[in-house]
Amino acid sequence: MELTLLGTGAPDGLPRPSCPCAVCASARGPWARAATALLVDDALLLDLTPGAMFAAARAGHSLGAVRQVLLTHPHDGPAVELPAPLPPAARVPDGQVLTLISGHRVRAVAMDAPGTGYEVTSPEGERLLYLPPGAAPAGLPERMERPYEMVVLDVVGRPDAVARLRAADAVGPTTEVIAVHLDHDAPPGPALERRLAAAGARAVPDGTTLVVGEYHAVPDVPRRVLVTGGARSGKSLEAERRLETFPEVVYVATGGRRDGDPEWAARIGLHRERRPGAWRTEETCELTELLGADGPPLLIDCLSLWLTDAMDRVGAWEDERWHGGGEAALRERVAELVAAVRGTWRQVVLVTNEVGSGVVPATAAGRRFRDELGRLNAAVAAECEQVLLVVAGQVLVLRG
Repeated sequence: MELTLLGTGAPDGLPRPSCPCAVCASARGPWARAATALLVDDALLLDLTPGAMFAAARAGHSLGAVRQVLLTHPHDGPAVELPAPLPPAARVPDGQVLTLISGHRVRAVAMDAPGTGYEVTSPEGERLLYLPPGAAPAGLPERMERPYEMVVLDVVGRPDAVARLRAADAVGPTTEVIAVHLDHDAPPGPALERRLAAAGARAVPDGTTLVVGEYHAVPDVPRRVLVTGGARSGKSLEAERRLETFPEVVYVATGGRRDGDPEWAARIGLHRERRPGAWRTEETCELTELLGADGPPLLIDCLSLWLTDAMDRVGAWEDERWHGGGEAALRERVAELVAAVRGTWRQVVLVTNEVGSGVVPATAAGRRFRDELGRLNAAVAAECEQVLLVVAGQVLVLRG
């Protein structure tokens, strides 16, 4: 089954008309995207957009052989003029199955937002799932018999849709996940590629033709990632984005609870609201046990608070205790953590702070913390396949 993406952008396209934002300003050439529309084996058109015939011609195809036009979502704005050779566009009720004269079988899939998804099965048996913008499947079975060969959906806007499909085995290790409906909320260029690769997905330019079921290397998701940055740099959000397409994640909060501190409680509440509801939270600093156990991916936030706890335990803040055995005890505890990161088989994203680039702390204890955190960050970074630095919400890849 051959799939041609006539467009890969949001319903308004990218750049949006008259939008002055930075992403729209940079969406030129290969980064410009027309509204998403899919042409399947020249026989089925999924979503009708302005200029569809010209888009098909640029991709080396014709719409003359199209026997069915199906819409996935309400199309706002002026009505799209139907090109002469095309049959009338329609929406199919949820659950209804169409069999085309070409031999393709199309089943309408219910969504949790306005719109309809379509499962397309080729005469040879390959299966494609296409979802509308801003929507995820509703009422999926607990387990599907086999995964789709290709899934085309709004990965950036609805990462939880990928998580739902993974939980039901609808997306497997060999499923090719293609991101479409790309809007100006998605980062431009390499930043988009990096975010999608973390989800095991990719984007392609308008006009690309793909063969459903053909082997294509799925983006390699790094098993261990360290995300560092300053306060309020966006590092925690970046770490969460790297795991938001997984159905189950253990969020490890090393800061614990601080009774009577409303500002800390507000911080914790903000983080919890941002995380998917299916994620489980563990409040602990016993990281070696979690890293050594089997289970879903871990998000550890953060190493600087873990170090604070470790220094509390060995009395590292007082010079006398530090030189009387505290330093050796801390080194041992840090070595155990680094060894656990090196030996873990779980996917893990670790968050830490960069504190060595600012004002020199006024106290010996403050300088000691700064130095020990720098050593810890360097040791953990050496064991990670990817290391990211977040500055002002922008991500720099330091390694991987």
